[in-house]
Amino acid sequence: MAESVFAVQYTYTDDVDRVATFRPEHRAHLAELHAEGTLLLSGPLSGGPAALLVVRAESEEAALAALEGDPFLRERVIVDREAREWTVVIGELPGA
Repeated sequence: MAESVFAVQYTYTDDVDRVATFRPEHRAHLAELHAEGTLLLSGPLSGGPAALLVVRAESEEAALAALEGDPFLRERVIVDREAREWTVVIGELPGA
């Protein structure tokens, strides 16, 4: 199966201290995924404790599985995750 692009939305806990405690480890992990080409883009969303990650994977399940090692998931900073296939119509994604 060919790889596709998936938008993964993270929803975080409202505990800002917990988020801050594990943020450096979380960002280091995401930097590793970016260096290997799995993670294309990542960043926080405005309007609440959430983030959007764009990953390359074979399925929604594989996109979430690729992010299983995230320290935010391990430490229960992430309270919800959703992956959806994303077809880019205008513009180009780096590495896609």
